[in-house]
Amino acid sequence: MKPQFLIGSTSSGSEKTIFTMGLLRAMKNRGMKVQSYKCGPDFMNVQLHELAAKTESVNLDLWMADKTHIQYSYNKYGEAADACIVEGNASLFDGYKRMSGSSADISVLLSIPVVLVVNARSSAYSVSPVLYGYKHFHQEVKIAGVVFTNVSSSLHFSYLKDACDDAGLNCFGYIPYDDNLRLPAKHVSFTQAIKCEVDDVIEKVAAYINKNIEIDKILKICTRIFPCKYTLPYTSDVEYLESCLDSAAQKMKIAVARDGAFNFMYKENLDKLSSFGQISFFSPLYGKDIPEADLVYLPGGFPELFARQLYRRKGFLQKLRDLAENGTKILVEGGSMLLLCQTITAREGGTAYEMSGILPFDCIMSKKGVVSGYRSMACNGITLKGYESRYITLEPCCDYVTKHRVKTDGLSVINIGNTRGVQTDTPLYRYKNVIGSFTHFYWGDIDILKLW
Repeated sequence: MKPQFLIGSTSSGSEKTIFTMGLLRAMKNRGMKVQSYKCGPDFMNVQLHELAAKTESVNLDLWMADKTHIQYSYNKYGEAADACIVEGNASLFDGYKRMSGSSADISVLLSIPVVLVVNARSSAYSVSPVLYGYKHFHQEVKIAGVVFTNVSSSLHFSYLKDACDDAGLNCFGYIPYDDNLRLPAKHVSFTQAIKCEVDDVIEKVAAYINKNIEIDKILKICTRIFPCKYTLPYTSDVEYLESCLDSAAQKMKIAVARDGAFNFMYKENLDKLSSFGQISFFSPLYGKDIPEADLVYLPGGFPELFARQLYRRKGFLQKLRDLAENGTKILVEGGSMLLLCQTITAREGGTAYEMSGILPFDCIMSKKGVVSGYRSMACNGITLKGYESRYITLEPCCDYVTKHRVKTDGLSVINIGNTRGVQTDTPLYRYKNVIGSFTHFYWGDIDILKLW
């Protein structure tokens, strides 16, 4: 038995992340070890969780992984914790198709209640029918109680408490309106300076929570049996794969880029890599060289913000090009795609900085704005699923025109679809043993080495 719950919201912008971070810090300050999770593919929030709780957070996404794997991950990482807290994404019932894949779907799968966060800035007693609707909309989704954010005064809170009483829900307390409780924009590098700013916000929120929210009441009401029961029929590709790794794979040397520009990676992906062999981390921004490796993994991030600095890393770019030409396995995701291009132009009318030149493209700012969404593709007998979010794009150079599954100058292109099976305009590229895509794929439950 241990406290377990999902923090959901009635709408985006309810400040559930603010509440989650503050609660994680408040519980950590009590001496509790809390395992946090994030519904969906979000990379920034798991880093915010880690900063607040000082333990790694884990993504749970029902589009990218199956139900059994989600339960397996939840149980595995929560085993040693005193409490488990899952932060939802979007609004509680918003999924990739109706409720499928939503935060509510996760709460039902894991058999954990929901603490509902409501932005009360422009509302008072009228939230009562909204709360009543959330309580009764789906009988398997259990709403444990409500936390309000952006509350202007104790009088304002009294109206909100009345609304909870009449909707038949517990009112756990509130976080007052404070214009200083701001988080960094999504498209910003999570540098040490940003971390210090966020840490100040976390401490302030934790103080508000200790003062205005009944933490002990939440923990008591949300105590449940652990671990959660697996969905039947029980199958776990994860456990099967982990038990069947051949000795050759386990002896692999794996180099993973990780610094302020390259830090978007799923914990389960790293755990899968560690089961293949020894991981060595390196920094494309500051390190001297890429370690000797059988596989080089360049995860996403915002390297375009460091285009000039990367351009000056001539030795690193040359080494990356040499490894590509020599047939080393290189896996590239998200913003790291710019490293493979001829040039990167980080802003309209700006300088075109030379990169490794492995692929016949120039990387520029997208005129479409942010391109995002779930993605899926089949390759070499496996299905890869992931999430794409970018505001940079590729333009062919050297008169190269991309065509589906057509090889030109050693480059092959494979289509990637969305949740509806419609082809997107951002495919997966392969040159020799270099595989790259703007999509951040989740491969915690598959054998990623089958790509090669």
